[in-house]
Order: sequence, then C-alpha cells, then structure tokens
Amino acid sequence: MAPHGLIATITIALGAAFLGGFLATKVRLPPIVGYLAAGIAVGPFTPGLSADPQIAPELAEIGVILLMFGVGIHFSLPDLWSVRWIAIPGAVGQIVIATAVTALVVPLWGWTYAQGVVFGLAISISSTVVLIRTLSEVGLLDSAHGRIAVGWVVVEDLAIVVVLVLLPPLAPLLGGSGVAGTENLFGALVATLAKVALFGLLMVVVGTRLIPWLLAEVARTGHRELFTLCVLVVAIGVAVVAALAFEVSLALGAFLAGVAISESDLSHQAAAEALPPPGTGSDEARRSTKPATVRSRKRPSGDCIRRL
Repeated sequence: MAPHGLIATITIALGAAFLGGFLATKVRLPPIVGYLAAGIAVGPFTPGLSADPQIAPELAEIGVILLMFGVGIHFSLPDLWSVRWIAIPGAVGQIVIATAVTALVVPLWGWTYAQGVVFGLAISISSTVVLIRTLSEVGLLDSAHGRIAVGWVVVEDLAIVVVLVLLPPLAPLLGGSGVAGTENLFGALVATLAKVALFGLLMVVVGTRLIPWLLAEVARTGHRELFTLCVLVVAIGVAVVAALAFEVSLALGAFLAGVAISESDLSHQAAAEALPPPGTGSDEARRSTKPATVRSRKRPSGDCIRRL
C-alpha cells in the first residue's frame, strides 16, 4: 500500500533522489540521471513503493520554480534581448522541424499524421530543468552560449502556451473530440497572447521596480529570515499568479520574477537565499550575504541599501 501524506512523500522523494544521484555519480553519470531514475522508480507506473500521486507533482513544481527563479536572478532583460535574433528563429525552427519530421515518421508504426503532429509538438520542447542543470554543472550558464540556450527555452515556453491554446479548437481536425470553430480559435488565441503580453509588460514596468524596492525595504529591517521569506514569497507568488491569472507556465513566471530581482542591488543575497543550482554564482552570493546584512543593520538608510 502506498504511503500518503506530505511528510511521507517528502521522505520518499528525497530518499530516492539521494540514492539515485549518489549511485549515478559512482558510475560517472550526472546526478540528474539518478534523479530521473529515482522519480520513475517511485512513480505510480512502477511496482513497489510509490509517492503520493497528488502531492509529489506539486513538490516537483516547487523545485522547478526555485530553480528557474535562481537562474533568472543571474540574467537581465538586456541579456535576453541581446540573443533574440538567435533564440527566436532557432526555437521556432526546432519546433517546426521536429514536429514535421515526427508527423512523417509515425505512420510507419500505424499512427495518423494528426497524432504525429501532437507527438512531435510534445517532444520538440526542450526540458528547461535538464538544460539548466547541465549548463550549471559544466559552468556554461553565464557564458554567451548559456544565455542563448536560456533564451531559446524561454521562447519555447512561450510557444507551448500558444500551442496549448490552439490544440482544443483544432482537436476535431486532428481526429480528437471537441468543438471546432475559427471564431473560438481566433478569440482564444488573441486572449492568450494578450494575457502573456500583459504579464510581460507588468514584470518589465512594475516588477523591475516594485520587487527590488520590496527587497530593499525588507533588508533594512536587518532580519535575515524575513529576507529569506520575502524571496520565497516573491518566487512562488509570482509563478502562481502567472499561471492562474495569465496562463503562463510556473517555470516561466518564476524565471521572469528572478529577472526582475536581477535589477536589484541585493540580487546576490537573494540568489543565496533562493538556493540556485551550482555554478550560477551562488558561492559568491553566499560570501556577500553576511556583509550585506551587517551593513544594512548599521546604516538602514536608503543610501546604504543602494550600495548593497
């Protein structure tokens, strides 16, 4: 019988992840390979001990949120904008080519072209978590290639939002169930694009000003645990609001929240508190955390906060 409850699920997930990661390093494989194997082992589709199928996915989402938030802290809007001419055509081209090739191949094993299109869209999207972890482990996340790769997956995240909107109205044409209609399709697409654009505008215009101001005000209190709580609330809160109100993925919402914090002078301290992946500058951030906290206690003025 599968154990249930938050504590049991956390114990199973962390224990399996530790064992899988440790064994993977022993055979000279990246730890993420062990993490993936551990997730499969304790999943609902394999025999033996399994985690709670309701709680485990939400815990995984929290991990993705914090990961993408930590990555976003080390990027800025100019960094992302500078790679647009590579990331946008590259990501769109990857999706189109992968989908087309898959649609042409799947009839060999009895699938229809429509099923191939859906399957191709699914496999054409790169795993953001795997990419970030891999770049971090080899120390390329802050390089030019790393910025291009991150911009690439951001474009893919935006593209998949559009795909998810288009699939339901187009389902009847693809052999599925649903109500087809050009009017519904156009209205849904315009509404989704408007929500995504509004969220991006709010993060650029409001988020880059409000979030750094909030961090500075909390830092002036001199309480480190309060600063940590503020960082977590911003990371998870923005991601949840992005998903619920703007139909943006949790990962993309958390990433843009991190990008907004990158405009703050306290971004290094926020990176340390958010526990970003190795290789993204977390060591430097941790070394700067204590001096920043001490200085803010001695001189809780606006000038001091700007120098942090």
